[in-house]
Amino acid sequence: MTTNEGRRTTRVKADRDPLGMINGEGIITGTVVSAAVIAASVGHLEDTRLILAILGSAFIYWLAHLHARTLGDAVKHHTHPVDALKEALAETWPILAAALVPAVILFLLQVLGVDIRIDAWIAVIACTVLLTGYSFFAGRRGGLSFGGSLISAGIGALLGMLIIGLKASLH
Repeated sequence: MTTNEGRRTTRVKADRDPLGMINGEGIITGTVVSAAVIAASVGHLEDTRLILAILGSAFIYWLAHLHARTLGDAVKHHTHPVDALKEALAETWPILAAALVPAVILFLLQVLGVDIRIDAWIAVIACTVLLTGYSFFAGRRGGLSFGGSLISAGIGALLGMLIIGLKASLH
């Protein structure tokens, strides 16, 4: 469990925000996974297959994360695996949701007829901006000062810049 290590499934609902999220882990993870797929795959796949690669990779990553969280929570908290699965589903769905953002960006740019190499740069840069924003707002929500939130945003931006560097080095 990411927050309040001792809580049970019944307490999860009280800890969520209006979007049903407990923390920002899944959003950041899903965004990084999606951007990394774009960085590694562009030039090897056309637009439609790149979108499918993003969604497929995020789905498989989510399933692995869901499985690991379910088993880990069941063992750690001596919880029935079905209860642990319910909590893991509630906490991990943002991984999938975050993958939709770059996929939709690529789809819309494809519909507009933009070249795939430009599509990919726009999507990876958008992911970097999102990582920066997610990290800033997570810092604020977590109680960091404005300066601490800026540092958090800087770390999110650094993750995005590492992916940009990966993309630039591969293509």
